[in-house]
Amino acid sequence: MNMKRGKRTSRPGPVPDLATIARRAMREKGLIVDFPAAARQQAARCRDLGGEPDGSGRVADLRDLPWTSIDNDDSLDLDQLEVVFAQGKGYRLLVAVADVDIYVPAHSPIDEAARVNTTSVYTGVKNFPMLPERLSIDLTSLLAGKSRRAMVVEMHISAEGQIVRSRIFPSLVQNRVKLCYDAIAAWLEGEARAPEPLAHDRELRLQVEMQDRLARVLRRVRMAAGALEFATLDTRIEMGSDGRVKRIVSRRQNRAERIIEELMVACNQSTAAFLAGRDLPVFSRVVREPEHWSRIVELAATYHSRLPAKPDARALSGFLRKARLAKPDAFMDLSLAVIKLIGRGEYHVLPGGRIPAGHFGLALNHYAHSTAPNRRYPDLVTQRLLKSALGVCARPLGGLAGAKTSAYSLAALQSLARHCTQQEDAANKVERQVKKCAAAELLEDKRGSVFPALVTGSSEKGTWVRIKNPPVEGKLLRGDERLKVGDHLRVRLVATNVERGFIDFDRA
Repeated sequence: MNMKRGKRTSRPGPVPDLATIARRAMREKGLIVDFPAAARQQAARCRDLGGEPDGSGRVADLRDLPWTSIDNDDSLDLDQLEVVFAQGKGYRLLVAVADVDIYVPAHSPIDEAARVNTTSVYTGVKNFPMLPERLSIDLTSLLAGKSRRAMVVEMHISAEGQIVRSRIFPSLVQNRVKLCYDAIAAWLEGEARAPEPLAHDRELRLQVEMQDRLARVLRRVRMAAGALEFATLDTRIEMGSDGRVKRIVSRRQNRAERIIEELMVACNQSTAAFLAGRDLPVFSRVVREPEHWSRIVELAATYHSRLPAKPDARALSGFLRKARLAKPDAFMDLSLAVIKLIGRGEYHVLPGGRIPAGHFGLALNHYAHSTAPNRRYPDLVTQRLLKSALGVCARPLGGLAGAKTSAYSLAALQSLARHCTQQEDAANKVERQVKKCAAAELLEDKRGSVFPALVTGSSEKGTWVRIKNPPVEGKLLRGDERLKVGDHLRVRLVATNVERGFIDFDRA
C-alpha cells in the first residue's frame, strides 16, 4: 500500500501490527527487509578470526589494556572501545573500531546487501541491522571478554585539548566490560554508586574517570571553536504485553553519552586528517552552512540577541549558550527549531587531499564517519580506505585505484557518497514513519485534547508541529497561516490514522 499523504482517514478492515507496518515502510523506501540467501550463507560460513593475527606481523596485541565500551543497556552491536592514559600534562587516547572488512569483502553477498540500505534501521518496534546478526552482534561486535580484530586510532592530545599527533594500525583487542549510559552518568553526577562492574575494579573506575576528564577538555575546545551544543531528546517506544504501544518515553543526552560523543569526534577527525594528509580521498561527512540562516537570525532576535547576516557558527554557538542560561525551560524547543533550520548532513568526496565545506555543527573541516562500521556503510568504506592506505588489505578490493593508495576510484566514492546520503534519508524517514504510527496508536483515544506545540516544519506541503507529551509530531490542517519554524502555539488533536502514521491537529 502506498503511504503517501492522500486521504487521511483509515480504510475499513483490521490495522496491521506495527512490525508489519515497519517492514512495509522499509520496502516502500527501497530498503531490503530480509538478507538474501547468499548473504545468509556467507554469514553462516564465517569463523571467528578474533584471536588470529593476519600473518603479516603488523597486528599489534593490545588485549591487556583496560578497554571499555559505554552504550545503551540493550545494545549488542558494539562498534568501538576506548581507553585513555595520562601522558605528561596531556593524554593518550586509543579508540578501537571493529574490523568489519575482514569478514565482509567488497562485492561479497553481505557487502552487496549492506550497500543497499547503507545503515541499520532502528524503528523501535523492529530493527533491521545492516549486517546479519552472526556478524553484527557476534563476530564483529566488540563484546566483553571476546578477543576481536580492530583498527586502532591512537591520538596524543595536549592538556589544552589539541590533537598533537595520531597514528592508525590494526590490532587485537578485548573489551574488559560493557558499561551502560544511564548507570555511568548517574555515578559521574554523584546520584548513584559506581555500577557493579566498576565497584570492585579500581583500574576500570579510574579509567572511566579519565575518559570523562578528557571528554570535558575536548568539549571545551570544540565549544570555543564554535561547535553547536543543543538540548535534544531521544524517544523510545515501549510496548505492552498486549502488543500495543504502552508509552513513548524521551530522554536527554547525559554525561556518559557526551564522553563517547567527544572521543568519537576526535577519532573521526583524526581519521579524516590521516587520509587527507596523504593526498587521498576522504569520505567526508558534511553539514553545510544553513540555507535558512535568516530564520535563525529572527529566532535569536526574540531572545534580544543579534546574529550576523551571514552564517557564523561561532556566533550561533555563543547565542545558544546565552539562550540556555536565559531561558533554560525553553531551550529544548529552541534547539529543535535550530536543528531543523540547519538541515541534515550528507556525504561528499573531493579529489585526494581536498576537503569539502566541513561540518557546520561541529565546527570542523576534517570529518569522516569511521567509528561504526557494524551499522553504517560509510564507516566500512572509510575502514577500507584506511587499510588500503596502510597496505594491510587482506584481499583485493573492487575499483582498486592502486595498491596502498585508495581502495576505490574517485568516481566510485562520489557515487557511493550520493547513494549513502539518499539511503540515510530513506532510513530516517522509515524510523520517523513507524514512530508516527506508534504515536497515532497511543493517541487514538485522545482526540479533542489540546496540547502546547512547536512548529517544526513549514513549506508548500504543509505545516508540522511537535507536542511534548507524548513527544510526537503531526500535521497542522488548519490555522497555519503565517506560522514559521520555531513558533509556539496550542493545537487540538482532530484525527489519527495508525496504518499511515497520520496525526492531525487544528490550531486551538
